Amino acid sequence: MDLEKLLSDRLAPAFAAVAGSPVDPLVRRSPRADFQSDAALALARRLGRPPRDIAAAVVAHAVLDDVGVSAEVSGPGFLNLTVSDLALADLVIRLAGDTRLGVPPTATPQTVVVDYSAPNVAKEMHVGHLRSTVIGDAAVRLLDWLGHRVVRVNHLGDWGTPFGMLIEHLIDLGEAEAARNLSMGDLDTFYRAARVKFDADEAFQERSRLRVVALQGGDERTRRLWRLLVTQSERYFLTVYDLLDVTLSADDFRGESAYNSLLAGVVDDLDRLGLLLPSGGAACVFPQGFSGRDGEPLPLIVRKSDGGYGYPATDLAALRQRVGELGATRLLYVVGLPQRQHFAMVFAVAQAAGWLRPPAQAEHLGFGSILGADGRMLRSRAGGSVKLVGLLEEAVARATDLARSRNPDLDAAAADEIGRAVGIGAIKYADLSVDRTKDYVLDWERMLALDGNTAPYLQYAYARIRSVLRRAGTAARPDTTIVFAQPEERALAVELLGFAGVVGEVERSLEFHQLAGYLHRLATAFNAFYERCPVLRAADELRESRLLLAELTARTLRQGLHLLGIRTLERM
Repeated sequence: MDLEKLLSDRLAPAFAAVAGSPVDPLVRRSPRADFQSDAALALARRLGRPPRDIAAAVVAHAVLDDVGVSAEVSGPGFLNLTVSDLALADLVIRLAGDTRLGVPPTATPQTVVVDYSAPNVAKEMHVGHLRSTVIGDAAVRLLDWLGHRVVRVNHLGDWGTPFGMLIEHLIDLGEAEAARNLSMGDLDTFYRAARVKFDADEAFQERSRLRVVALQGGDERTRRLWRLLVTQSERYFLTVYDLLDVTLSADDFRGESAYNSLLAGVVDDLDRLGLLLPSGGAACVFPQGFSGRDGEPLPLIVRKSDGGYGYPATDLAALRQRVGELGATRLLYVVGLPQRQHFAMVFAVAQAAGWLRPPAQAEHLGFGSILGADGRMLRSRAGGSVKLVGLLEEAVARATDLARSRNPDLDAAAADEIGRAVGIGAIKYADLSVDRTKDYVLDWERMLALDGNTAPYLQYAYARIRSVLRRAGTAARPDTTIVFAQPEERALAVELLGFAGVVGEVERSLEFHQLAGYLHRLATAFNAFYERCPVLRAADELRESRLLLAELTARTLRQGLHLLGIRTLERM
């Protein structure tokens, strides 16, 4: 039911016959026909023939009649492709009868580990955690729906030298008081108070250093106090995930500490393989292809000069465990772009060690930053990091106020439901609708607008369709005859048939702005259809046809938005 793929599959043999080798037909949507192939223009120089002649030869070789498609050479050598009304109507009926909207479960399910969110214990989540959490959640939702075995991993920062300082501060406060403070969710205040003591009090510094030794040595009381910090922090993280409406749960927490017992083995194996070299007192691996500004080989420090282990050792241990024990064949790391080189080096070392080999592959899903109106990194008025909870609560409050201003008769429960769905949806969509490698500006007015490429625009389109279907008083019949009385009906039908192709592409690329862009095009096509093609006032056959197109649009919008982690509303 993916028309672009169908047409590409039909044209590929014809292009290969003309070119003498495989050719991508480059099929895409066209303003002049249903679809267009540009491949003849790209072939002209290689074959030394006019592109119109190439396109005409392809038409002569192509087998398209049996699928109701006609082809016509246009302009300098474009190939315009038009699907007959009969064939298009048949495809829509088949799509309407498919509970998965033309998207079959994958034929080659993988075990996919998605590493995302990754806040630090005893620190509040800030706006910098938003993109990782939202992008990772969308990846999990999509891959799970396609039938892959998805393992969520929330790689908590729960280990290291700062915990000596934090545990000593906890002891000074008393366990009961510390637990009360932490349970209130103000983790930053707790952390800052510990840091102030550490910076000002040499005795506290010494106690903190000794506490780190006790923690790493497995001292029972120290481990219990450390666990108190972790548990209270995890409870706070879960409240944030609930507000953000993502699928992470307590079962998905896996801190850095979970890999401690594996670190020595990682170092020993790298040494045995001849990959480990001394450098400045540290034990390092120098993966091929990486050099510093001075042109010298760049080291990945696996064990520090003081004998401790850094992030690279933990990441290597985690990767090896995910491939070896979990059987992962696709590993996704949803981490900001500044970590691109780090992960490239980790992956290169894992490949050199034989821990990461086909069919397993690792991918860094890097992303840009969220900017303020001034085009700089988004900061609070005091100049610090923006707390994620505060950002989410502001989104919900703004959306709730907008809902009440549009409909003063809304009761409190309805206003709250709309405010949360629209506010959180606006935050997520603003993130997912842009190329994840790009920065974007947090603009409340644009994000919450009911027009343009926004979540509220899509949510309102869905609610409008549900209103039409309620007023119809009956469900659309899946066996009805599809009629194209207006161009807008046809345009909507063609758009509906593109869902499977977009989902397939996003499965590969995990570029969610492609799915967001498709949903916006679909909602725009529906709104044009809605304005031009009355549904409830149409004659019987036409009414049934338009009801089915509307219902199919609602189903597609709902499923697409669900994959992005955005709720739909029956009323707005």
